[in-house]
Amino acid sequence: MGARSHNDGGARKALIGSAGAALAVLTFINLFNYLDRYVVSTLVESLRRSELHLTDTQAGSLMSGFLIVFALVGPIFGFLGDSRSRPRLIAFGVACWSIATALSGFAWNFASLFAARAAVGVGEAAYVTIGPSLLSDYFPPGDRGRVMAIFFCAIPVGSALGYVVGGFIDVHFGWRMAFFVAGVPGLVLALLCLGLRDPPRGSQDGKETAEPQAATRPAANYLALLKNRPYVLTIAGYAAYTFALGGLAYWIPAFLERVRHVPEKSATFSFGIIVVITGFVGTFAGGWLGDFFARYTQRAYLWISAVATLAAGPFAWLALTVAAPHTYLVCMVIAQLLMFLSTGPINATIVNIVRPTQRSSANALGVFSIHLLGDVPAPLLIGLISTHSSLEQGVKLVPLGILVSGVIWIFGALAQPAGLATPKMQGAPGLGAPR
Repeated sequence: MGARSHNDGGARKALIGSAGAALAVLTFINLFNYLDRYVVSTLVESLRRSELHLTDTQAGSLMSGFLIVFALVGPIFGFLGDSRSRPRLIAFGVACWSIATALSGFAWNFASLFAARAAVGVGEAAYVTIGPSLLSDYFPPGDRGRVMAIFFCAIPVGSALGYVVGGFIDVHFGWRMAFFVAGVPGLVLALLCLGLRDPPRGSQDGKETAEPQAATRPAANYLALLKNRPYVLTIAGYAAYTFALGGLAYWIPAFLERVRHVPEKSATFSFGIIVVITGFVGTFAGGWLGDFFARYTQRAYLWISAVATLAAGPFAWLALTVAAPHTYLVCMVIAQLLMFLSTGPINATIVNIVRPTQRSSANALGVFSIHLLGDVPAPLLIGLISTHSSLEQGVKLVPLGILVSGVIWIFGALAQPAGLATPKMQGAPGLGAPR
């Protein structure tokens, strides 16, 4: 319980002690987390035309390199977050990714840009693994569903702002300035983190719980998870889902410009608006539907995810293959809305199908797996196909990934017990998209 001394000292010095203020700060940071992550997507065409002369393969590898570092470093910060000052670790992470984003604007060749984008992954890994843990100790269990929904709704907003802000700055001031504008504000947020209170772990649950079994026997926990068939199928489907979502998010601005001949400013703005609207509506609707149908069977969360994702596949295919602008708009909105319906239910499933002492390990292994198998290879593979064929052919991997995820989740639902979901098992829907 050495972590308690850190917590007590941090609590006495905290400048931001209220739960509501902490939620606001952490949600705003999460918004910039995704803004910094996706700003590079809007700059692909400018980077290709710049003195860096990036190929599509190199451009795709920028996101893949970031995600590899993000996935590999995440478990390290997850372990540190169980024993050290969480506000200080978060402040380090925010400062690290902000500086790395700003340094991207000074890149002089592909290698220097790749290194800067990879360093962004170190900072974001610290935040994504520790932020939800800190929030859970600010709010009682009965409030955590709404709290996590607010926290993770920053994902579509931040992603959309990455498209909109990055595209606007690029058009008017150039790609280097876009990195500077995205990165510098995070340094102020890092200072705010140092003022956050670090409550005792488990204090909102009536007692401090260090979960010694999970902390001292990580290998045994991970081995047990790999033997849990519903869990493995859930994560496998989530990896295919993340492959599709990550590939689409990274390449859609370049696709709209190059294939559909949409001006850069319009391409980034229109897709950003789609992400914001469908992200909000889909995330909350999926969580509500999951809770409603879980009254009848605990398989409900996976069934909703499977059916919604399978329905999204044909619409994604039409959006990416039919040239008519109105067809693209309607089909892309429907596809994104159906994809975001899975956000809450699939994350609720992950915590429902494992023991309470395995939940941290389950989330850590899940984040590691969905990125290394999902949006790490997706931008690179689409870029490779584009280099050797065309981007129009490369993006066809997106609907394929969507359909694969839906099929796997059907098998995952059938592998679960069909009994009723008890209040204890339901967990909190709305825990967010790929983190």
